[in-house]
Amino acid sequence: MDANATVERGLGFARSSPGAAAVAAFAALLLLDLLAKLAGVALGPLRTPWFALWFGGHVGLGQVAGYVWDGVVIGAIIGLASIGLSLTYSILNFANFAHGDYITAGAFSGWAATYVIAGIGGLLKISETAVHLLTGLGAHRLEDADLVSLVLLRTPPLQAGANIVLSPAAVVIGLAVAAAATVALALVLDRLVYRPMRDADGISLLIASIGVAFAVRYFVALVFGNQRRIVTSGEDLPSVNLGGVIVDAHEVTLVVTAAVLMVGLHVLLQRTKLGKAMRAMADNRSLAQVTGIPVERVITSTWLIGAGLTGAAGFLLVLSQGGLGFQTGWLLLLLVFAAVIMGGIGSIYGAIAGGLLIGLASRVSLVWLQGDLASFARPTAFALMILVLLFRPSGIFGGVKTA
Repeated sequence: MDANATVERGLGFARSSPGAAAVAAFAALLLLDLLAKLAGVALGPLRTPWFALWFGGHVGLGQVAGYVWDGVVIGAIIGLASIGLSLTYSILNFANFAHGDYITAGAFSGWAATYVIAGIGGLLKISETAVHLLTGLGAHRLEDADLVSLVLLRTPPLQAGANIVLSPAAVVIGLAVAAAATVALALVLDRLVYRPMRDADGISLLIASIGVAFAVRYFVALVFGNQRRIVTSGEDLPSVNLGGVIVDAHEVTLVVTAAVLMVGLHVLLQRTKLGKAMRAMADNRSLAQVTGIPVERVITSTWLIGAGLTGAAGFLLVLSQGGLGFQTGWLLLLLVFAAVIMGGIGSIYGAIAGGLLIGLASRVSLVWLQGDLASFARPTAFALMILVLLFRPSGIFGGVKTA
C-alpha cells in the first residue's frame, strides 16, 4: 500500500512538473553512477549514435573527498567575496560592478604589506620585495591569463614569496591591511561617486560602478604593474594526508578565517543594534528612516563591513592560489555574481550558500569531467545556477534580506 502510494505521488509530481522530475531523475542517475564508481563497478560502453557512454567505473573515495575539500576551499573564497556585494545590493539597492576590483585592491595592498613586513623581519630581501611585488619586475609570470580557471582547476603555484609558516605575523598583518585598505578605498569612492548619486536610480549607479571598476583596475595596474605573478610559496609549508586528501596550512588558514568572519557577521547582524538597523534598512529603507535610523551612518557601516570582507577575500584568494594580477578580482566577479544570484539577491546567507555550492559543483563535477573535459568544470557551476533559478527564481534564500 505504501509503495503504491509512493509511486502515485511520484507519477503525480512528474505530471505536474516534468522539468523538475527530469532534473531529479538526472541527479539520481549521477548519484547511482557515483556509487558505482566508488564500488568499482563498470557497465558499458552503452553506444549511442554520437558517443559511447560508460556507467560506473573506478574513482577512489579519497579522490572524491579531495574534490569536496577543494570545493569547500573555493566556495569559502567566493562566499566571503559575495557577502560584500550582497550587502551593497540589499542596503543601497544597486549591483556594484566595481566589487571585483575591490578584491584586487585588497589583494595587492595586503600582499605588499606582507612582503614589506617579511622583508623587515629578514625573511625576504627588501630588494626582492620591491622588485617582485611592488613593481612586478622580475616576478614569475603566469602564462594562463584566466584566473578563474586557476581557481577552479587548482593549478599548483610556483615556489616564490612568503607563506603562513615562514612569515605568519607578516601574513596576519597583511590580512588586516588588505581589509583596512579596501575599506578606505570604498569609503573614498562612496564619498566622491556614490553619495552624490544616492537618490539616483539603480541603472545610473550600476553604470557609475562600471566606470569606478575601470578606474580602480588600471590604477592598480599603474602602481603595481600589469604582469601576473606568483607571490606565495610552498616552501616548508606543512600538509597532512587525511585518507588521500592533501590539506595544507594555507587551505586550513583560509577556511578557518573565512568561517570566523562569516560567524562574526552573523553575530553582528543578529545581536547588535547596528545589525538590526541594517536589516531594517534592507527590508524598508523609507520606514527605517522615518523611525529614526541614521541612514548615512548605516550606509557607511555597510561599506566598512562589506569592503573589509571583500579585501580579506582577495588576500585569502592569493594565499590559497598564489597567483596575483591586476585583473584578479575582475575575472572572479562573474563567479561572485553567480553565487549572489543563486543564493538570492540581497541575502547574506544566500551569498554564502551560493558560493559554497558553486565551489563544490566546480570540483565534484570533475568526477565525471575527466581529461579534456575538465575545462567544463566552470560551466557546470553556472549550469547548476540556472537549474536553481528555473525552479526557484528568487534564489535559494529568496525573500530573505540581510537576515
